[in-house]
Amino acid sequence: MSDAAESGVVGGELFDAGATRAGRLLAILGVAFGVSVIVGNSIGSGILRTPGEVARLLPTPLLFLGVWVLGALYAMLGANTLAELATMMPESGGYTVYLRRSLGLYGGFVMGWNDWLATCASAALGALVIGEYSVVLFGFEKSLTIPVAAAVIVFFAVIQWRGIKEGSLAQNITAFLKTAAFVALVGACFWLGRGFVTSGHVSRVPTGSAFIVAFVLAMQAVIFSYDGYNGVCYFAGELRNPARDIPRSIFGGVLAVAAIYLLMNLAFLYVLPLYRMAGEPLVAATATKELFGDRGDAVIRVLTIVSLLSAMNAWELMTSRVLYRLGMFGFGKRTRYVNTGGTPATALLLSTAVMLGLAATGTVQVVIAVTAFFFVAQYVLIALSVFILRRREPDSPRPFRARAHPWTTGAFLLLSVAMLAGDVVTDTRNSAYSLLLLGSAGPHT
Repeated sequence: MSDAAESGVVGGELFDAGATRAGRLLAILGVAFGVSVIVGNSIGSGILRTPGEVARLLPTPLLFLGVWVLGALYAMLGANTLAELATMMPESGGYTVYLRRSLGLYGGFVMGWNDWLATCASAALGALVIGEYSVVLFGFEKSLTIPVAAAVIVFFAVIQWRGIKEGSLAQNITAFLKTAAFVALVGACFWLGRGFVTSGHVSRVPTGSAFIVAFVLAMQAVIFSYDGYNGVCYFAGELRNPARDIPRSIFGGVLAVAAIYLLMNLAFLYVLPLYRMAGEPLVAATATKELFGDRGDAVIRVLTIVSLLSAMNAWELMTSRVLYRLGMFGFGKRTRYVNTGGTPATALLLSTAVMLGLAATGTVQVVIAVTAFFFVAQYVLIALSVFILRRREPDSPRPFRARAHPWTTGAFLLLSVAMLAGDVVTDTRNSAYSLLLLGSAGPHT
């Protein structure tokens, strides 16, 4: 029997009948899940840490807030580009799906493998931060940090093992709690803060080439904080109506994240003058201490834990879909197995094992540093994919076409190339390691 006869399409999702006899990916998700997974995937500890670095680099309120607005515009350009690809190829798995079609099997494999490994590392790091903050918050022994982190990883894995219904419910609940926690902090800042400082200490703004360097570094930090609007694309084959739900989720998610970020930064400015924010490793902690005194430390730890719980669930959902998709491409065919609840069970087990290993061995930061190059490179490749497929497959169905293409897609491509060049300059060593990884990686069936 032919491969075509052994496989089919269900709910927009390519599946292999022999590999998924126990079940298949279920097309039951909607816009609410799409937005919640974007909020969960985007908003982590970045918004709590990044403002201090941005304030140091661009020490005026106008520049400080302006770079966050520009970051949102960049994210909207990316969303506009990505929505075309995701609706054109509504299959779960994320970037690897689009790059396989535009760049070939090898390109799709390398980006998918890196995406999976980097997301596993992010989840392991998130679990470790939860463990570290929990032992302090509850007065546990410091030696319990890794066991607590492991328990968090396993907890979400168990939820997702039951099925996508349970996993999506957990995502909706944790994303709501995260949003509520940030809104509460914003409200406390404006209720208890002393107001915007319009006079006093003034920091010198860099000029010339120094300003360009500072601006690029600030944009890199902000863009990293906005990253995550691609979250819904990892579940495109599980959406009830991907042609409608993907654009609504992506653009709605970007707007929601941008609103939270701008409100958070305005709230910080209402509590702290900009010069006090500059260089602070955790501005949110400084602000809560100003508001609540010694209790501020507990407040920020709770906020961080709540924020990361939503991110953890999103990351674990995503990693299983990436590995599942690589299995569908022929790289580790056992990862194509889907249980009756719609969970790629083998992929989930392998992802969980890698997360636990990274958390236990202390290699998380190394993996994140080496894979960071691909974080920006994937933006470049996504924009290129739109140009390639528009030329190669002009008549392919595109339920959503990137607005104002090629201008918006071109602008996103050029900005991404600039960000990638800046990343190479500022972290040449790890960028070189990333290129070696790219050159040595090879697909194995």
